[in-house]
Amino acid sequence: MDVQLSRQAGTQGGRGGGTDALVVRGVSHAYGARKALDGVGFSVSRGSFTALLGPNGAGKTTLFGLVTRLIGLRTGTIEICGLNLAGARAKALAPLGLVFQQPTLDLDLTVRQNLFYFAALRNMSRATAQKRIIEELTRLDMAERVDERVRNLNGGHRRRVELARALLHDPALLLLDEPTVGLDVESRRRIVAHVHDLAEERGLGVLWATHLIDEVLPHDDLVVLNRGRVVASGKAVEVAREVGEDDLDGAFARLTAPEAGGTAESGRAGAAEAWRA
Repeated sequence: MDVQLSRQAGTQGGRGGGTDALVVRGVSHAYGARKALDGVGFSVSRGSFTALLGPNGAGKTTLFGLVTRLIGLRTGTIEICGLNLAGARAKALAPLGLVFQQPTLDLDLTVRQNLFYFAALRNMSRATAQKRIIEELTRLDMAERVDERVRNLNGGHRRRVELARALLHDPALLLLDEPTVGLDVESRRRIVAHVHDLAEERGLGVLWATHLIDEVLPHDDLVVLNRGRVVASGKAVEVAREVGEDDLDGAFARLTAPEAGGTAESGRAGAAEAWRA
């Protein structure tokens, strides 16, 4: 069952005009005989939170590897803020902020040292870096932990530091690959809410990869990926209605069964209430 709800590219506001933060067209990738992505295409508007929802093994991490050039792109095109990844290369990656699925902080450094190191890689002056570090940590209620060693922070606090790091250079596109895996419910809730606010308040284009249905709100843009193919896209509530379901739990089950061999997880009791509101 394929549900394609078309979206007009480049019509939403944000920094730099109407150009979409991310455009993916006809992207395919294979590991030997196994095709991980098959003709994937979608766009992420500035100022929008776009959820990339799919079961484990759907191809989400492969797609992120292609967008970040950790994996070489062979088929299709990817544009970041109007720049073709194949031609612009490093320049195209400049507007990109990234939170990896696996933690990447140096545990033996302090929060400040970790963030200064990243700022130096971005050629930020020390004065600018110091200002941005405090700004982002303050928004995440982490400013008082700036001189603590990362090793002493819990998982939720470490994720907040990684999010602050991704935002230091004021990116136009923020990619997050399963950023709440392993976190407690309250930590997950706070990070999801904060990133939604970032998209709305700063005009950021956000691509949030997840297999947890409760992280997707009804008004979010949604791309459902299953076995390397986009099987549905559009506003989350519209995708559910087009499939004939009242909420995303039921819609996702229908969109991925029986081929997927697995389903997404709701992640909370009563998740459907938000969709009936």
